[in-house]
Amino acid sequence: MQPWSAPDVPVLPGTGLPLRLHDTATGEVRATDPGPTARMYVCGITPYDATHLGHAATYVAFDLVQRVWRDGGHDVHYVQNLTDIDEPLLERAERDGEDWRDLAQRETNLFREDMTSLRVIPPREYVGAVESMPQIADAVESLRAAGAAYDVDGDVYFAVNSDPRFGSVGHLDDDTMLALSAERGGDPQRAGKKHPLDCLLWQAARPGEPSWEEGTTLPPGRPGWHVECAAIALELLGSGIDVQGGGSDLVFPHHEMSVSEAHVLTGDWPFARHYVHAGMVGLDGEKMSKSKGNLVFVSSLRREGRDPMAVRLALLAHHYRGNWAWTEADLLRAEDRLGRWREAVAAPAGPPGDVVVEGLRRALADDLDAPGALDVVDRWAADATTGQGEDLGAPASVSAAVDALLGVRL
Repeated sequence: MQPWSAPDVPVLPGTGLPLRLHDTATGEVRATDPGPTARMYVCGITPYDATHLGHAATYVAFDLVQRVWRDGGHDVHYVQNLTDIDEPLLERAERDGEDWRDLAQRETNLFREDMTSLRVIPPREYVGAVESMPQIADAVESLRAAGAAYDVDGDVYFAVNSDPRFGSVGHLDDDTMLALSAERGGDPQRAGKKHPLDCLLWQAARPGEPSWEEGTTLPPGRPGWHVECAAIALELLGSGIDVQGGGSDLVFPHHEMSVSEAHVLTGDWPFARHYVHAGMVGLDGEKMSKSKGNLVFVSSLRREGRDPMAVRLALLAHHYRGNWAWTEADLLRAEDRLGRWREAVAAPAGPPGDVVVEGLRRALADDLDAPGALDVVDRWAADATTGQGEDLGAPASVSAAVDALLGVRL
């Protein structure tokens, strides 16, 4: 599957700082320590609706990770999946009387357009579940062979007790995991399971639903969600990656389960050296989600004529790990900020631009402190627009730094 178009990213003088990120598994902000190539896997969308601002905030956050690593001299091998077969997609297609494949294609195309407009650097590999079916089926078979999977009425389940480190990402107690499993697509009450938290690896074909036969001993069917990401990540990145990321709602069950499956499949630990999670974006006091229907779509804002760079600035005004609620005032403030910055870089001169480059690098290297980075540019812009500073090259160097590190084209 093709990713979206890549923006041109300016190369800045000097070398960026090492990136420190919060790791959910340890609860600490720790230095990332990638080799020449940093490896990152971020969970993608299920394409049954357009990109909402919660999605956008997550992918902009991991875009900053890419930008800081690149500025620090690293190549970045970034993989993102696309869950183009799953219950919500099938349910939406049935509700609307549409072929699920057409729905998935249309919403995937719209997601690509949204990411392009927000200047998000695309993954090196953008991989759908459907095209990865052979690798996913092989992973399920390998888990069976390892004694980590069992059948329940033709469906195949992962035994969480097969990974002695199960629970090491979120460190949640059993009651919390059981509640979240029931809330987020699990089936803790299903009869025949060895443990209520055991998760679906392969669902045998249901009448009227799509299914696949992959030349294995598995019955015709389709995969569970968690093993999809484990199989794709291991196939393309291997074990011991630098970052596994997504929204904080993926800590459990999705990341906990996929990580345990990867541990059993490889025998290696940890699967990732950092588990990084973005906060939730709300509207009217509730998390923004498709199930609640309280969504603000990037595509809708674009159709209204709102500048995608202002949308990006509105997202960057909040620290990626925090939960926050979108308001129209967020976008109005961002539009005002964008105007002030553009006025400043259009000035004939300004205060030294290297101060801005240094300030942006320092803020972003500290667990992606985007609000602190915006403050750096705000101070420079205020001085530049009042005629302070005589550096003729400053406006161009600041514009390049804002583009390279914040992804905002002025």
